[in-house]
Formats: sequence, C-alpha cells, structure tokens
Amino acid sequence: MASNELIARLDEASASLRERLASRTPRIGLILGSGLGPLAEAIEGAVCIPFGEVPHMKTSTATSHVGRFVAGDLAGAPVIAMQGRLHGYEGNSAQEVAFPVWLMERLGVEVLITTNAAGAINEDYRVGDLCIMSDHINFTGRNPVAGTEPDGVAFRFFSMFEAYDPQLRAIAHRVAERYAIPVQEGVYLGLLGPSFETPAEIRAFRLWGADTVAMSVVEEVIAARHVGMRVLGVSLVTNMACGVGGASPDDEEVLEVAARREGDFRAFIEGIVAAIALD
Repeated sequence: MASNELIARLDEASASLRERLASRTPRIGLILGSGLGPLAEAIEGAVCIPFGEVPHMKTSTATSHVGRFVAGDLAGAPVIAMQGRLHGYEGNSAQEVAFPVWLMERLGVEVLITTNAAGAINEDYRVGDLCIMSDHINFTGRNPVAGTEPDGVAFRFFSMFEAYDPQLRAIAHRVAERYAIPVQEGVYLGLLGPSFETPAEIRAFRLWGADTVAMSVVEEVIAARHVGMRVLGVSLVTNMACGVGGASPDDEEVLEVAARREGDFRAFIEGIVAAIALD
C-alpha cells in the first residue's frame, strides 16, 4: 500500500500537540475569526501553542488573527480554540486550511464551533447582528477532500445534509433568548477572497439564497463533516455586503464592529459551550 503523507503529517502534528496538552482532552473546538480572537482570553488554565510550533501547520497572516491554539476550560468545558484561522487567500491550499480541523478531531474534538465576521446580503440584517448558519454555499471553487490522500483520513463520499447540526442550532437559539441577544439564522456563502465582492456578485448571491458572505468557514466545515464532527457556525455581521444600501466594506470596519460586540459574542459562545457540555 502506498504511503499517505497527509496521515503521516496528522500523526506527527497530533503527537506533538498531545505532548503539549498533557492529559487534556478537548471535546469542543472553536475557530475564532476576524476580530473575534479575544474570546480566547476567557479560556482558563490556558496552554497556548503558536501554529508555527505545530509540525506541518501553516501560520496565519491575516489581520487580527493571532495564529495559535489555546487549550483549557471555557464555561467549565474542555476546549481547544484556534485564535485565528487559515484562509485560502493567504496562499494556503484547501487541505492546509482543513488540516487543523482534522487535527482537532484526532485530539478528541467532537463538536466544532466555527465563527467569523461576515457581510450581510439579506437586507433585513443589521450590522452587529449575530447569525447562526443554517447551511452554506461553497463558492471557493475548492474542496479539501478532493484528491486521494483525504480518502485515507475518512471515506471521501459523505452527506452534507444538515451539515450545521440542528440540535446545536437549537441550543444557540435558547442561549440567545436567555441572554436577550438578538440573532438571525441564514445561509452563508463562502468564497476565496481576498477582494471583497462586487455589487453584481452580491445580487447574484442573493438570488441563490445566500444571507451572509465571507472568505472562510466552508472548507473547515467540509473537513469537519468528513470526519463526523458536529458543527455549529456563527457569523458576526460586521458590514453590509458590497452595494447593499451603498455599502463599500473595508477591513477596518470589520474589526471596529467586532470590538463593539465583543461582550455579547463572548456571552453567547460561552453559553453555548456550557449548554453543549451538559447536553
């Protein structure tokens, strides 16, 4: 049988992380997107491991993405968070974007909560809204499971029906109601970036049924579902999409809105983590 370099890289990376984490076994994984990294500071007893210290991991170059794993307890539950993520627009392949997700699954993670900053296509949404993902449209033109090596990680054909777990979405809605945090629920569209979308593209995406748009998430979710992880996706609407109400988004706006909504975002995610741990 031919050697599988992807599995060999995952074996080496997971062995390295297990050694650094000692006896910790995280059950919930978090991916913290643009401007959302400060949530990692709430993790107690944290062990921080820069991406660059993990064998075969790429490093993050995106603005506000610290680029490290933070493992410890959040809301009383064992978690491992990516304080920042990897993007295709940084020059990473789809499998390099997926690598840390497959890696977290090998460490024991069963539930992935992926978060990001997004633009609102749906004109009923407002800047500052939190949006639970009900489904996604992969417009990156890539799939991390394409090729022969991911078939050795898990079987290459798998369903993406209810990729965003209905029970986890229900938990998120209950938490939002408990803390009086208004939330939306809708379809997320992910594309490659790094340029923001054109107004014509946004009009097309609206016709396809997309409510929000950004440059991440979809490849992570495909990788997570490939290995059977349950997924919850949460976007913070940091801008209206290009052309919606005359909007012309920029990175500075994204980070400003994320900072303003930090308190509600933290309460929301901590409440979800606590509820999942009890579920």
